[in-house]
Amino acid sequence: MNETPTLPTAPQSTVLVATDADHVHDEVAAALSGDHQVVRVHTGAEVLTAVTTHQPVLVVLDLQIGNMGGMATCLDLRLEQRAERIPAQRIVMLLDRDADAFLAHRAEADAWLVKPVDALVLRRTTREALAA
Repeated sequence: MNETPTLPTAPQSTVLVATDADHVHDEVAAALSGDHQVVRVHTGAEVLTAVTTHQPVLVVLDLQIGNMGGMATCLDLRLEQRAERIPAQRIVMLLDRDADAFLAHRAEADAWLVKPVDALVLRRTTREALAA
């Protein structure tokens, strides 16, 4: 019996998505799940714990998430990073409109894009954020 040898596969890197909108999660997962394991949390308050648990290479924050919005969550991650309680994070924010770019910049996001999520734009933005 001839068996084709299988090569070991490298473990996928993790992308953490914080959104309470199912369609946003589905769009991000569809765009990135080929190259990354996509893990979801539903609130901004869950992000810090998820970052320490999953050690993602990228955090994707929806600007409009539950009890702690994307901007506050991004600022919280940056404060934790500066205090050296978590490693440096690459953060992409998903905005509702172009004018929200000011908020993403103030929150110190590495990159941002406006919803609805365009898979090609998200993949390019992810590559650029991870390469920086």
